[in-house]
Amino acid sequence: MRSSETLLLIDCQTGFDHPVWGQRNNPAFEVHAQAVLARWRERGRPVVHVRHASLEPQSPLRAEEAGFAFFPWAEPLENEVEFVKNVNSCFIGTDLEDWLRNQGYHKLVLLGLTTNHCVSTTAAMAGNLGFEVTLVGDACATFPRTAHDGERFDADVVHRTALASLHEEFCNVVNTRRLLAED
Repeated sequence: MRSSETLLLIDCQTGFDHPVWGQRNNPAFEVHAQAVLARWRERGRPVVHVRHASLEPQSPLRAEEAGFAFFPWAEPLENEVEFVKNVNSCFIGTDLEDWLRNQGYHKLVLLGLTTNHCVSTTAAMAGNLGFEVTLVGDACATFPRTAHDGERFDADVVHRTALASLHEEFCNVVNTRRLLAED
């Protein structure tokens, strides 16, 4: 069933280990993301890496900063494609959509950082563009957020709310165990 799906790793970058973001939820993010990536590679399925080159002056994700680097486990292999973006959506300012369509890839499996920003924006846009999207919820993570009125939301609430907003609207949210069991 999974053989026709393309894995899209979103912003799996060392800059997200920087303390500026706060306390990340989902300590098992890397374990789950690595398990999915390992299965895709083992099966010879298409893998696409997208990373964020922030334009914000103080961001650890700026292209010239050490945090722009991929996590060692997420480093693209020779036969894997990479796109670099400057905004939340992996489709804006990149050739990702054209590349996927030219390859005939219309089913996507998404994972990465952060759930409520680049993952959510990409999942919603992919769904709106007509791609069939599966989002691996436990292979994503995020950070605390402060609302416009000053209320603080912990990272797990932000993560779970983002997944709930996407599920059955723009994508199908699954966990790693279910995704790999359906393989």
